[in-house]
Amino acid sequence: MSIAGLFDSIADNYDRFNHLSSLNIDRLWRRKALRQLVIHGDNVTALDVACGTADLSIELVRQGVGHVVGVDISEGMLRNGRDKVVKADLEERINLEIADCARLPYVDETFDIVTAAFGVRNFERRKEGLKEMCRVMKQGGQLMILEFSKPSYFPVKQLYNFYFKRIMPIVGRLMTGNQGAYNYFYDSVQRFPQGEEFMAELREAGFAATCQKRMTLGIATAYYALKQ
Repeated sequence: MSIAGLFDSIADNYDRFNHLSSLNIDRLWRRKALRQLVIHGDNVTALDVACGTADLSIELVRQGVGHVVGVDISEGMLRNGRDKVVKADLEERINLEIADCARLPYVDETFDIVTAAFGVRNFERRKEGLKEMCRVMKQGGQLMILEFSKPSYFPVKQLYNFYFKRIMPIVGRLMTGNQGAYNYFYDSVQRFPQGEEFMAELREAGFAATCQKRMTLGIATAYYALKQ
């Protein structure tokens, strides 16, 4: 199954499962990650890559971004995201569009801010996607990528691995009927480069001033960079 097909298959239960499985900590991670950015003014524009059901797109507006474009390859995820945007009465400030991260349909230096939350690890061509994110960012623009990461300290590491490898797929099957999607989730986190390794990829893509902020004992990490 393609990545788009996988997320289409779980789109209707995606938010409910994620918020339940993380005890709503994912909401806090998004808010905290964005607070490190300089966001102000109606003229500030942001591109939210792999926006899914638009949680981060909505949070960007709530924290002061003037206009957000969210892109994703899953129409099912975007359909649910559009419903949330309408419910939040933000149709004038958030547009959600189908797009491949490796071929973004925007001209060079369009956006002040580029973000991605829990989506970069799903890029089928990650290095091309990161380069595209840099290309469409204005000089001096800000990047924020929020991703799950692997705790390294006992006993958090052991509890984390047991929960995400053994418990989460079962809960996912009961709630969504698709255990395979959540087996994929664990595997994708394990494969994703961590810390300095990922920041090196950001620099290779054209970003500078890279740094990271680990959250909740290392379960998630926010990565930051600038385009200089």
